[in-house]
Amino acid sequence: MEQSDNIINQIEQVLDKMRPFFHRDGGDIELDHFDERTGIVYIKAIGACDGCSLASFDFKDGIEVVLMDEVPGISGVELVSTNKSLNLTDNQTKD
Repeated sequence: MEQSDNIINQIEQVLDKMRPFFHRDGGDIELDHFDERTGIVYIKAIGACDGCSLASFDFKDGIEVVLMDEVPGISGVELVSTNKSLNLTDNQTKD
């Protein structure tokens, strides 16, 4: 459990560095949860980011790349939205 807590702290630190970019557009991001078994990070899009058609690009080209680069053990990011969930590890949209 301690390793999972350490990974979650690292994820939060990376998200904190990226938040100002989302705030500029009236949105925000927050960690929903981390699946230690699969290495998938689940991120919630908030405000203007929730349901934005560009969110999948921001997450795939931004958050996922940075998290996978800076936090060992991350295999992908999934965007959790109140409107839909986008699996960014394989670019397939889920209903």
